[in-house]
Amino acid sequence: MGSCLSADGGRAGPSPVTTPTGKRLRKGSRKRAGSRSSSFDAKVEQLHRLPGRMYSNGSSGIASLFTQQGRKGTNQDAMIVWENFGSRSDTVFCGVFDGHGPYGHIVARNVRDFLPLKLSAHWEVHMGNEEYRDSSMSTAGSMNSDEIASVILEEELTGSVDLEEKERHPEIFTTLKASFLKAFKIMDKELKLHSNIDCFCSGTTAVTLVKQGQDLVIGNVGDSRAVLGTRDHNDCLLAVQLTVDLKPNLPREAERIKRCKGRVFALRDEPEVARVWLPHNDSPGLAMARAFGDFCLKDFGLISVPEISYRRLTERDEFIVLATDGIWDVLSNKEVVNIVASAPRRSIAAHSLVESAVRAWRFKYPTSKIDDCAVVCLFLDSDTSISASNHKTSEQGDDLLDMTEVINDKEEMVGAAGLDRSSTVRANPEIQAESQVTNLQSRRQARHENPNALEGDEWSALEGVTRANSLLTLPRVVAGGKQSPQSKINK
Repeated sequence: MGSCLSADGGRAGPSPVTTPTGKRLRKGSRKRAGSRSSSFDAKVEQLHRLPGRMYSNGSSGIASLFTQQGRKGTNQDAMIVWENFGSRSDTVFCGVFDGHGPYGHIVARNVRDFLPLKLSAHWEVHMGNEEYRDSSMSTAGSMNSDEIASVILEEELTGSVDLEEKERHPEIFTTLKASFLKAFKIMDKELKLHSNIDCFCSGTTAVTLVKQGQDLVIGNVGDSRAVLGTRDHNDCLLAVQLTVDLKPNLPREAERIKRCKGRVFALRDEPEVARVWLPHNDSPGLAMARAFGDFCLKDFGLISVPEISYRRLTERDEFIVLATDGIWDVLSNKEVVNIVASAPRRSIAAHSLVESAVRAWRFKYPTSKIDDCAVVCLFLDSDTSISASNHKTSEQGDDLLDMTEVINDKEEMVGAAGLDRSSTVRANPEIQAESQVTNLQSRRQARHENPNALEGDEWSALEGVTRANSLLTLPRVVAGGKQSPQSKINK
């Protein structure tokens, strides 16, 4: 991304290769860098083989996962379910991640792979299991000695959880809250220092949870969402939203961004979508207030600090749905829980939800590009199937499932000119890959995780019009420090 601006306003060429400690590599270090890349790939491959860890389409006895590429290019969504998390038989970790920007797919997968390891390691630090802590941090492979020392020092001096909160919530919440905060902080720091991932104008959301027995702790950044399907006293299915979409239009988020000299406003032709902009440049127009990566905005109010919540589950709670905004942009919380509850088998619940969302996209926004979708359905009881006939569900969800397939052909009938629905996205032909090695690795991983993806797909959110892109433009300058005409946006 040679057209991006650095934080000091200068032109950013290809990012210099740095070590985990932030030191630049000399020109003769290319071979050693390749060796580290091979070691990194080996660790990722080993991670993917761990028992109880699922990251691609499929299901288990307690969960259903499914992701599908939209019409923007490479699927930038990622997901994970990790049973027996932290070697605890009654514990599961779940998460979905929605990448954005030219390298958003790489960022999302990196966070998917390494955030759970860091969370587990910090959890063990708080539990006092130093042997496991050392093993987990070694497995994570990216925490240096200074960071480990910092973690231990912070633990000794911890004051992040006040006494009142400790009295209100069980110990697992106070412990996991501190662990979530530290893990997210370290994860974002390592993305910034990563030698093979350019996160200056790329990032990802993350909605994650840890369930241990009946205790549920959720950590969230961005606008992906978690919703609970539960029953009221009349046995009617209810949808309970467990997270807040952390968008710039929230007063507390907008206040923080403006206090840090960032700007928040919506474009004239999409007044419902508030975005974050640089102080003196109409870019990048990020449609969320918290995210991993996106370091062009980290000095101007964007943060990666998760919002953390706790819930004690009951026998009336049936399942939790984690999904990216490709689902929530077209389906309500109630529709989502109805679709999941109506699935004939829990193993296909996530797939059924994605199919319903795709149909809804084509019906509601026939001239817009369908967004990527990723869904994790975590079932809270011990039943092996879901029978809609045994429960009362609203007709709204059933109507959505029975939507006529005639609308499926609408998108293919729309020509390139017909895609100009909102005119909120500008073509940017100068976006290029800075690292052929990085792109090759990402394409190989994408083919491994999604064999149905098209071979030539690349990130194209800036080239086509969608209902509401997470990122609009990339910051850049031309000679003389003037703003490039292509990067200007009419407010």
